[in-house]
Amino acid sequence: MTGYVLAKDAELDLGDVWDYIATDGMEAADRWIANLFDAFEALGRTPGMGRKREGLTPYPVLFWPVGAYLVVYRAERRPTAPSISLVKN
Repeated sequence: MTGYVLAKDAELDLGDVWDYIATDGMEAADRWIANLFDAFEALGRTPGMGRKREGLTPYPVLFWPVGAYLVVYRAERRPTAPSISLVKN
């Protein structure tokens, strides 16, 4: 069991990220996706990392950079794990 829950849109975004990077090489795309999943795991273990960006959104989310991408997530300590979304920086 992971310490996070991917939003459905994030799952779709990961496919798009992989497809985009894979045009330069499938191994590079695999590495980027692995980097993102490493970040998801870290955020799941330590909710609260990242920054609020109140100028961007009124929602209670945090932003965590991973290369050219921003992981957007809700750091809620509930029986469910943090919910993670992904946006291109």
